[in-house]
Amino acid sequence: MTFTPRVSFIVPVYNPGNYLRQALDSAKNQTYESIEIICVNDGSTDKSLEVLREYETADPRFRVIDKQNEGYGASCNRGLNEAKGEWIAILEPDDYIDADMVEKMLAFGDSFNERIDIIKTPYWRIRMPEVAGQKRLNCSYKNLVKHTHQPFSIAEATVYMSHHPSIWSALYRRDYLNEKGIRFPELPGAGWADNPFMIEALLQTDKIVYLDEPFYNYREDSKEKAYAFTRKTPLIPFERWNDMMDIIERLNVTDKRILQAHNQRGFLYMAGVLEVVGIDRADVREATKHMFMRMNKELVLSDPKVSPGYKKLFCSVLGIKCPHLNYPDYWFRLASKNFYNMRNIGLKQALHNIGIFLSTHSKRVGKG
Repeated sequence: MTFTPRVSFIVPVYNPGNYLRQALDSAKNQTYESIEIICVNDGSTDKSLEVLREYETADPRFRVIDKQNEGYGASCNRGLNEAKGEWIAILEPDDYIDADMVEKMLAFGDSFNERIDIIKTPYWRIRMPEVAGQKRLNCSYKNLVKHTHQPFSIAEATVYMSHHPSIWSALYRRDYLNEKGIRFPELPGAGWADNPFMIEALLQTDKIVYLDEPFYNYREDSKEKAYAFTRKTPLIPFERWNDMMDIIERLNVTDKRILQAHNQRGFLYMAGVLEVVGIDRADVREATKHMFMRMNKELVLSDPKVSPGYKKLFCSVLGIKCPHLNYPDYWFRLASKNFYNMRNIGLKQALHNIGIFLSTHSKRVGKG
């Protein structure tokens, strides 16, 4: 009898080094065993292929696809096309998952009396992963949303659009992805291909459920590595924001809540670039202006979640008059966010984040 797994893990592999075994073991050791683990080796130049073949030989649930280097998106798409499971899970080879992830997420999805397309969860942030003192912190939306009903559409919970795409802290019904033709853009390298996939998946269903329990352990890049990436490729955040905006327009999305959440993501991405590169670099300023021109002016200037500093920069770049700005309301919201962070990640880490925010604020609003 042919084995038909309920969950297909897709593992896009490119030179993860010593982290790979932990990722593969965390999938192999799931308490729910009806899974397949499709490892797509994207032309790795380290010993990844050798390790993958070892796991494939030892466990028939592993399947290795070896191909030339084409990038993260192409690797994920190859895995999606080969998958047989009812559900799709994505595991990046330098991360790992808790042993009960699949069991608990499926049990939660199965508790509903209707078809579910996406089962979403928060995740663990692994800070300073390369040192002995690494920290495991809640992600920035754990305990943040209390749903009045489930399933829901993303317009009812846009908070998930305003943070890290975290596409891997979810299960996706394979038939849903295929019916909607949802795939990754095939870009060189990693290329932030997860951004368009996130928008494609979240916008086309009202059958999303959320279990507020983290299982996925995401290793964050060091500050130095993140800064080096931004200095080398400062336009990628703008390019992916525009790709997502293209999808929003193609799907004819007009919901104010979704458009404002996407605007907020744009300001977040812009701020990260300005902190490292600055607004005076010609291509960055042009990319900022192009992004601003695609935003609805009224939605930006009326959004209480967009800071006064960002609104001033928005008006300055577009050459429009800046309206009266509500600073007290913004500072109240910022204080509320900081209190949430203290509960969510602890006082010490929250104070550290406040220090970073204050020290980089001028650069992030284009004044550095």
